[in-house]
Amino acid sequence: MNTDKSYAQHLDRQDSLKHFRNEFYISEDTIYFDGNSLGLMSKRAEGTIKTLTNAWKSHAIDGWTEGEHPWFYLSEKLGKMSAPLIGAKPEEVIVTGSTTTNLHQLVASFFKPEGNKTKILADELNFPSDIYALKSQLRIHGLDPDAHLIQVKSNDKNTLETRDIIDAMTDDIALIILPSVLYRSGQILDMETLTKEAHSREILIGFDLCHSIGSIPHQLSEWDVDFAFWCTYKHLNGGPGSVGGLYVNEKHFGNEPGLAGWFSSSKEKQFDMEHSLTAAENAGAYQIGTPHVLSAAPLLGSLEMFQEAGINHIRKKSLQLTNYLMELVATELADYHFTIANPKDEIARGGHVYLEHPEAARICKALKADKVIPDFRNPNGIRLAPVALYNTFEEVWQMVHILKTIMDEKRYTKYENKRGVIA
Repeated sequence: MNTDKSYAQHLDRQDSLKHFRNEFYISEDTIYFDGNSLGLMSKRAEGTIKTLTNAWKSHAIDGWTEGEHPWFYLSEKLGKMSAPLIGAKPEEVIVTGSTTTNLHQLVASFFKPEGNKTKILADELNFPSDIYALKSQLRIHGLDPDAHLIQVKSNDKNTLETRDIIDAMTDDIALIILPSVLYRSGQILDMETLTKEAHSREILIGFDLCHSIGSIPHQLSEWDVDFAFWCTYKHLNGGPGSVGGLYVNEKHFGNEPGLAGWFSSSKEKQFDMEHSLTAAENAGAYQIGTPHVLSAAPLLGSLEMFQEAGINHIRKKSLQLTNYLMELVATELADYHFTIANPKDEIARGGHVYLEHPEAARICKALKADKVIPDFRNPNGIRLAPVALYNTFEEVWQMVHILKTIMDEKRYTKYENKRGVIA
């Protein structure tokens, strides 16, 4: 492998997406590799925030139906813009709520325990908030989470085996909730196979796309996935607390949502003010409350860039970046006890690299002191996410050499080996 800086610069010159870097606010003295936690702010996102605040200023209440982006239809418009990223039909997607509120809505809608089918299947590596939500939904049904939440075990504490998940699809499972990409190791689960196996056993299945949307292509409609949900502030660069999204397969249209609310209504009937809900005949039925207009505004600008770049081009560059990073780690950091704990196979690897090291927490602090922003995961993980729309190959090269200097000079020993309040 060519480890010269000039090779990284050559790769950057060949990059067809390089012009998108100019769309983002980037501190030139900082290398930002934490886009899988919070994506950087783009100039277009800033612009659409101003557009919608100006609509409020200019139109007041008439902003619901007037202006460039009428608020009454904003969630549907953003859903249409998001649909190509997950391989769905526009009417199957709505931008609404947050990851956990959308999960609550979907479980309330699709978990119908009866007979011996009373259990939910998840996994032991999922992000905690999903597990909190599943346990609370079981309690609402009067079911003991210790008995009715089944979590597939990991053999290596980083990845899951497809066979183990399928084997756990027993006759008492009513619903399956799994991540599309594991937040720690970046493993992509085989969503198509898992969906096929679940349906062959008459089990509904949904996926948490928080760490995959905007990073990898999906074909949810083609795979016949029942539902999915996600946040928009990671790879989609929607900003802190930006509005989440959900997908519901069209075969489930016409059913009332488990948690009905004002915006669950059919648009044509909503202002008839009847006390009997006429639910929307699309994914809009799974909205609950009024759209969070100002928190959705950045997505208008951000999703426009995804339309222009194309998710397949983004995926191609993402794989190139993470492959290059892993190759440099293997050659330049071979003597420093780093373990590459993410899948190396491109089919199974998401948009970030996951390194393990006994001194991970203090190494992350040392990297930050040298203006490199990583992401620490307790107890010994370092997540590094070179993002296709704004990171460069030269930044990957620079980061690895900064890390090598930190290890050579033992700069990390100045810091305590434990996480901060937010890790």
